[in-house]
Amino acid sequence: NQVGGNDDLIFDGRSFALNRQGEIVCRANGFATDLVIVEFDEAQRDLQWASVVAAYESDEEEIWQALVLGVRDYAQKCRFSQVVLGLSGGIDSALVAAIASVALGKESVLGVLMPSPYSSSHSVSDALALGENLGIQTTLLKIGELMAGFDHTLANLFAGTEFGIAEENIQSRIRGNLLMAIANKFGHLLLSTGNKSEMAVGYCTLYGDMNGGLAVIADVPKTRVYSLCHWLNRDCEIIPQNILTKPPSAELKPGQVDQDSLPSYEILDDILERLIHNHQSAAQIVAAGHDPVIVNRIIQMVARAEFKRRQAPPGLKITDRAFGTGWRMPIASNWAAVKNAYQTQSIPGLK
Repeated sequence: NQVGGNDDLIFDGRSFALNRQGEIVCRANGFATDLVIVEFDEAQRDLQWASVVAAYESDEEEIWQALVLGVRDYAQKCRFSQVVLGLSGGIDSALVAAIASVALGKESVLGVLMPSPYSSSHSVSDALALGENLGIQTTLLKIGELMAGFDHTLANLFAGTEFGIAEENIQSRIRGNLLMAIANKFGHLLLSTGNKSEMAVGYCTLYGDMNGGLAVIADVPKTRVYSLCHWLNRDCEIIPQNILTKPPSAELKPGQVDQDSLPSYEILDDILERLIHNHQSAAQIVAAGHDPVIVNRIIQMVARAEFKRRQAPPGLKITDRAFGTGWRMPIASNWAAVKNAYQTQSIPGLK
């Protein structure tokens, strides 16, 4: 089997051989170049037992190895020796930073903290604690003055309107611009840190936090992000405990948490798993116990976010259906066509 990363695809190696009874008599290492010799017993007309590498103990271990290899090969094949990413003090950027530090070495990773007036104090302290745990370089760039400059420039045009998503997204785009400037100036690869749950429903900002040359966890649902971080902390604290326990938030306005706009990630990820991977209709998802109003809303969000996903950087593929190779959905479509495309049916609460 092939081993290594090629753009979004990650080949795991693990070549194996079976005897006549269908037993695995040899298996090579996973996610690493390996050579295993298997001898054929002419008298028995069968393969002799050789080295059999044990299977991974958990899904988290296997996914971790895949993501590390994917980042390492993508960076090396694109001739990048250094990477940069934004460190928000949240769990997504923490996981990506940890992956990058193992894939490329801690000396090759730069984490940039970009607090705004809406950032909590623990966002900075958590990000700094993460950087110290990983041993990576960090730098802090406050964006308050840049935000004020945008507000002043747009004041006349935005006069009489309420603060909303447009103003919130300016913060994300300021951060995206700063990260791209650093990447351009020093020849770093910018890593995007958005997860699959956010990418699915469009809970991300074009030309902001979606900026980058590689979306490391774009095929990792939010609930899996948490399980990976807990797995990473199995022997010692790498991801600071506060990052694992605090409510996830984009911190683009006072008191904001993700669940202001989304259902819990346990509910969201189960709906997305059924919709995207299991190809279930809305009726089937509702029959599994989900609220039809929430199911309808999530399906609409997935469909309407297609234009964002089409402009995202390549994302490493670790599941059977990622938003990249093999995903083909229209951007311009009416709701009736979308319902058909996502195999939905007429159910109570679905309009």
